[in-house]
Amino acid sequence: MKQLADINVLSFTPIITPRQLKTELPIPPESAETVAHARQVVHDILESNDHRIIGIVGPCSIHDTEAALDYAQRLQKLREDISDRIFLLMRTYFEKPRTTVGWKGLLSDPFLDGSHDVPAGLRKARELLLKITALGVPTATELLDPIVPQYIDDLVSWASIGARTSESQTHREMASGLSMPIGFKNSTDGNLQIAIDAMVSSCHPHHFLGIDSDGTTCVVATRGNCASHIILRGGRGRPNYDPVTVTDTEERMRKAGLEPRIMVDCSHANCGKRPVLQGHVLQDVIAQRLEGTKSLFGFMMESNLKAGSQKIPADIKALEYGVSITDPCLDWDNTEKLLRKTYERLAGSV
Repeated sequence: MKQLADINVLSFTPIITPRQLKTELPIPPESAETVAHARQVVHDILESNDHRIIGIVGPCSIHDTEAALDYAQRLQKLREDISDRIFLLMRTYFEKPRTTVGWKGLLSDPFLDGSHDVPAGLRKARELLLKITALGVPTATELLDPIVPQYIDDLVSWASIGARTSESQTHREMASGLSMPIGFKNSTDGNLQIAIDAMVSSCHPHHFLGIDSDGTTCVVATRGNCASHIILRGGRGRPNYDPVTVTDTEERMRKAGLEPRIMVDCSHANCGKRPVLQGHVLQDVIAQRLEGTKSLFGFMMESNLKAGSQKIPADIKALEYGVSITDPCLDWDNTEKLLRKTYERLAGSV
């Protein structure tokens, strides 16, 4: 009989279950407190019970866990200085959606060599999240593969659904069951309605196929997650953080029965992928907030130890420490200066 199934599948490789990994790398009390506290703060800010502004700041993607921990240690010192006006979380992005092909992130290819050792990637990601949260730094990530949350969800305080997946029913259903607040990005072409529809969908209960902590395929029933918001990230090379777009977003969200909650991604199309211009975007957003646009509750920035980006070399040892291998980032010194400047501008507003 002719083969009809798995014609293009080369192999199936069993991996560790979520329960096994969490047992191997359990969450200690200090990390649990970091996660729970940050989730509550984000909830309070979304509900306007806390008038600080949220900042999601860190590398475009994590490829070097040592450099990421170095960044987290610097961020924690800054967090303590500005926490009464800006609540910072660290970008810890382990999955990278690709328009065509390319490196898919630490979870998929942790050794940057095409070996795709996913079990090692899961361990590296969980180990890093444990170390960062133990410092008192809450983490934020983009969730791409719907199975991944089972492995790391207890260590994440905020998550996003990306521009390429906000329209996906699978990701809307997944978001409805997540334990943390969630942001939906507008699509890569700038379509806002896709993200607004995603918020409405994820607020409702869903039933879908997934896995449990033991890796068993099952029907997942969710209660819905209404702790959500939209992320404006620009589209088709054009920014969308201007007052006209923000007002339009507010009106569309109210029409959909949603409280306007808007975060601006200072990178991507909003800065034309020119990392230094993220500062201009942020200052414009802060100006709008100071003028009374309270729906603008947060911002995102791509920042690393050093500026710019680099390609993955044939010899991995030739990688420059602290430099992004995906989108170009703002360097740490300028990131700190920008955030301290923002802190000063917010004086008297919270």
